[in-house]
Amino acid sequence: MTRKIWVFDTTLRDGEQVPGAKLNLYEKLEVANQLKKLGVDIIEAGFPSSSAGDFNAVKEIARKVGKVDDVIITGLARAVKADIDAVYHSVKYAEHPLIHIVLGTSDIHVEKKFGKSKSEIMNIGVDAVKYAKTLLPDVQYSTEDASRSDFEYLWSTIEAVVKAGATIINIPDTVGYAEPEEFGELIFKINDRLKNVNDRVLLSVHCHNDLGMATANTLAAIKNGADKVECTINGIGERAGNAALEEVVMAVNTRRTLYQAFTNINTKEITNTSRLVSSLMGLDVQVNKAITGENAFAHSSGIHQDGLLKSRDAYEIMNPVEVGLDDMELVLTARSGRHAVKNALGKMGLRQLTDPQFEEIFEAFLKLADAKKEIYQHDLYVIAENYFAKHHPYDQDRTQHSRHFYELIDLQVISNFHFPSASVKIKQNEQIFQSSAVGSGPIEALYAAITEIADFDIKLIEYKITSVSRGKDALGKVSIQAEHKGETYSAKATDTDIMKASALAYIHAINLIVVDRLLQVK
Repeated sequence: MTRKIWVFDTTLRDGEQVPGAKLNLYEKLEVANQLKKLGVDIIEAGFPSSSAGDFNAVKEIARKVGKVDDVIITGLARAVKADIDAVYHSVKYAEHPLIHIVLGTSDIHVEKKFGKSKSEIMNIGVDAVKYAKTLLPDVQYSTEDASRSDFEYLWSTIEAVVKAGATIINIPDTVGYAEPEEFGELIFKINDRLKNVNDRVLLSVHCHNDLGMATANTLAAIKNGADKVECTINGIGERAGNAALEEVVMAVNTRRTLYQAFTNINTKEITNTSRLVSSLMGLDVQVNKAITGENAFAHSSGIHQDGLLKSRDAYEIMNPVEVGLDDMELVLTARSGRHAVKNALGKMGLRQLTDPQFEEIFEAFLKLADAKKEIYQHDLYVIAENYFAKHHPYDQDRTQHSRHFYELIDLQVISNFHFPSASVKIKQNEQIFQSSAVGSGPIEALYAAITEIADFDIKLIEYKITSVSRGKDALGKVSIQAEHKGETYSAKATDTDIMKASALAYIHAINLIVVDRLLQVK
């Protein structure tokens, strides 16, 4: 029998504790609305007593996002009256408000952090819960550093706060010290006792990633009876971060028969949520990160590409559409095999190539791939066109494509505080076009000048510039949306000049739109 796992998202509280990841009120509201769209059960909107700004943000989220039946809004409080009051007065505007209290239970916290006896700390926790219950019916109690606590004291605390009225008990692995087998055993023992005390109380876990086991510990907890999981988008959070929501949810989805559980998460919103949080917080997602990394569903190995083209389940355990992506990506590089290149040529309409024709094109592909690293569809068009121009110079249908593509000839960018501007020269259809533009910054000016030449209504979705090759080269990454179709096109380029890398990436993305148009004509 499958059971529901409640998903508690703490991106706006624990996630925002990442240095430099501070959000303003409007950004917090945007993230909260997206979390509601994602389908999380509980949003921890902040730490209201920490500042007036955080209090107001939690209050606005409660008022504007929490006015629905399907999402609970909470904030964090220490086990002191002022903190509990701050949470209550900020979350009370929600349809379903919750007070979340945290207090340490490990010897390290009790003796070294608080300098009190265990009985004193337990009494403080019980009194805090009793007071919170006079304000709201739902109270969560977190036993901070539970994984390093003496079990019998931990259990005594849990039993006492449940009798005081706590409706959710949260077991944090606060410093990421636990490992899956022992954490699973801990949850099993607590669950066994808790259900005998009050089977309506939810058992929750909150795992940190200091040893890289936050997701594994969370999944071990689910196997052993946890009803609720606390996560963040992209696994962000204090120090090494928290259990990643997308990883936990997709593990439960993909291995449903193993976990005998489900969540209410709308998985098709995972990618949108990940990108929004990454963009607003300025925290890049590592390219090889599970589920939301740029390469999570990209395949460049010829062996993998061949297997995928024969049967997707050979190397794919999840359909990328499930998490909100269009499809898997077969990246064409020098490691790509013949099957992948032949598949890409087939999508361009070149399905009737003889073996000698294909081998010559493939040889040219490898030569360019060694030089360029990644080959785009418009590059493949040019390779094929050069072949037909050489062997069939009068076949107009096969030798007139490259004139449609845009090629950067030159650029000049002026960056200053008052009037950033850019000028570009671009070749298309054997003609040289020139354009100049201004913007609020040099990149906006550069892209405005390029867009003026390109015959498309384009919206910039994402732009990144990073250092590669020991800092010598800049890698520009761009995602654009063609307004007439609503589809997103992504590309990248490297160069020692940051502006040139940015311009080339943008033009590569535009050329992907050109390819789409050419394929539609065919």
